[in-house]
Amino acid sequence: MVNAGFEIRNASADDAEMIQKITHEAFSSYVKLANIDGSIAALDESLDDIKKDIGEKIVLVAYINGEVVGSVRVAKTGDDTAYLSRFGVSPKFQNLGIGKALMNLVDINMRVLGVKKLYLHTGSKISSLVTFYYGRGFYVESTSTDRGYIRAQMCKEYK
Repeated sequence: MVNAGFEIRNASADDAEMIQKITHEAFSSYVKLANIDGSIAALDESLDDIKKDIGEKIVLVAYINGEVVGSVRVAKTGDDTAYLSRFGVSPKFQNLGIGKALMNLVDINMRVLGVKKLYLHTGSKISSLVTFYYGRGFYVESTSTDRGYIRAQMCKEYK
């Protein structure tokens, strides 16, 4: 998929280092915005963890001139459910439509796979993220504080 100077494709193991970099950039910002005291799993994952995800999940990357500027991971969790994780766009490339384009491709994949409900968690105090997900058809299904901050479990239903 090509749009406004960026391309999106399935990730390969060769992308692991760039995915780690973009994940670290995006989730460092997330930690600050959510006012999280400490670290989160996204900041501690190894290259082997990322390569394992590339082998087992749908992992999409957006890139400009060979540089990964966004990525997302989705795993099927049941016959008709899936879970979206590690979604992030480099702060310097946000608001260019990259996140929306990644999510559009996720939607296509979910429909092809017969997924009826796609879930994710996000910091409920980060209004820009919650607003973004609402704009993509998600709704807040529940909240929890199991990770030490208020996280919203969001869901998108496919018909």
